[in-house]
Amino acid sequence: MKPADVCIAVLVAVIWGLAFVASRIALNEFSPELMTTLRFAIAALPCLFVARPKVSWMVLVSISFTLFLGQFLAQAFAIAHGVPVGLSSVIVQSQALFTIGFAALLFRERPGAWQTVGIGIATVGLLMICGTVGYDFSVGAFAILMISPLSFAAGNLLLRRAADVPMFDLFAWLCLVAAVPLVALTLVSNGPQPTWHALTHMSLTGLMCMIGLGGVSTSIAYWLWGRLLRDYPAAQVVPFALLVPFVGSAASSVVFGETFGPLRLAGMVTVVGGIAVMLLSKRPKDSEDPKALEKQVLPKIA
Repeated sequence: MKPADVCIAVLVAVIWGLAFVASRIALNEFSPELMTTLRFAIAALPCLFVARPKVSWMVLVSISFTLFLGQFLAQAFAIAHGVPVGLSSVIVQSQALFTIGFAALLFRERPGAWQTVGIGIATVGLLMICGTVGYDFSVGAFAILMISPLSFAAGNLLLRRAADVPMFDLFAWLCLVAAVPLVALTLVSNGPQPTWHALTHMSLTGLMCMIGLGGVSTSIAYWLWGRLLRDYPAAQVVPFALLVPFVGSAASSVVFGETFGPLRLAGMVTVVGGIAVMLLSKRPKDSEDPKALEKQVLPKIA
């Protein structure tokens, strides 16, 4: 990769890692529903200038409700209910494990030997983390968080049905499709008056967090990542996603003073190690076709 593109890949990973911290700060003044709505409403603004990609509404809705709505709404609820930010950034990355598993179950795509090893390692790490649940956050919050990587994995596979369209246009419209039901959900669950009050009394910090989450993390970062996947083999690009949980955990430690007990820390490192084995395992087809976006395990954005 060109040095400039390496810098872009690192920058995207840093943006996605810091987005977990921005989400936690934004949740201090917004409900999970409203924060997720604002995120996608901002990210959907390019729809004013780009045409709807040539995919059916059914495909758009199915991808949007899994890759975006389900993933980020579950993430927001879990963080709002006490799941630590650094731990969340690691758990969401386990989508790589579930994507490979779902592909094997549904499409009979057998993982390679090293991918199988990686799945085993990551599974052990998740079980170690499960052993720490119930102390500083509830089992229910952890269960909600697990919806995020599961939804993300389903969305990864559904993206195969829209692999030949411009990624920037696609992601903008995916955000719009997610924002519409989220508006209704917010008004029903929060009520019109509390929602209006939260919007009209938004602090500068809250506004900056939402611009960062919607405009930078969701819109610009995804566009940059899509360009890298277009120009280079995925084997060169995707491993940079491993930086996301490290950035998220480090930033959470600095900003919130988050600490990890020995078992949880060991579990987090084990999960990331298993993901590294999966992503770095040799996949000849990927290296031959840099445009094979539909075959990739896309990284998590926050």
